[in-house]
Amino acid sequence: MDKQVGVTRQQLEAGTWGDHIARDAPAVVLWTDEQRAESIQATLEVRPPGDVWVFAYGSLIWNPTFKFEESRVAVINDWHRSFCLSVSAGRGTVETPGLVLGLDQGGTCAGVAFRIAEPDLESELAVLWKREMITGAYAPRWLDVFDADGDRFGNAIAFTIDHNSPNYAGNLEREVIISRLASASGFLGTSADYLFQTAEGLRSRGVLDDELDALAIAVTKSMESL
Repeated sequence: MDKQVGVTRQQLEAGTWGDHIARDAPAVVLWTDEQRAESIQATLEVRPPGDVWVFAYGSLIWNPTFKFEESRVAVINDWHRSFCLSVSAGRGTVETPGLVLGLDQGGTCAGVAFRIAEPDLESELAVLWKREMITGAYAPRWLDVFDADGDRFGNAIAFTIDHNSPNYAGNLEREVIISRLASASGFLGTSADYLFQTAEGLRSRGVLDDELDALAIAVTKSMESL
C-alpha cells in the first residue's frame, strides 16, 4: 500500500481509518461509534455561548478534513504543543512506534482556529471525532482562543492529551523524541513528515514556533545519519 500524506475524509466517513489501524496494530483498542457519540454529546452539553471553533495545533492545521466557514490564527493559554502521543499505526508500527502531537499542560500554544457553521455542526463533529477520538487518547475540552493581539474571540474545542491513555508518552528525553520521529513510518507516512508539515503549516500562517523548527532541524540531521 502506498504511503499517503494523511488521513482522508473518505476514509473517515467509510470507517476504513479504523480498519487500517486494527490491521497494523491489532492490540490497540479502538473506540466504538457509541463512545464517540457519547463524547460529542458530553462536549456539547457544556458548550459555552457563541460559535463553535476547533483549535488545531498539529495535522488539523494542514489537513483538517472537516468543513469550516472561517479560519484564523489563534493562541491558547496554559497548554503547549508536545510530541507526547505514541502511535503504533499510521505514523509508526508496532516494532517502531512513532510520535504525534498532543496538547499538554503548561505554557502557551499558537495554532489555527476553524469555525464550523451551525447547520454543519452534527456532521462535521462526527467526522472530527472519528479522526481525533479513534482510540480515546485525547480529552476534548473548551478553551478560550485569542488573536495575535491578545484579544479573546471565542471558545474552541481542543483535543488535549489524556494522561491516563496507555499511549501517553510525555516524559521522553529529547534525543528519544528525535530518534523516534526520524525513524518511524506507517501507512499515513512518516512521523518526520508529520513534524515537517506541521511546521510548514504554521509558517504558511505566519506563525513561528522556534521549538518545532529546532526539532525539525535535529530530526533532519538524525535522518541523514541513518
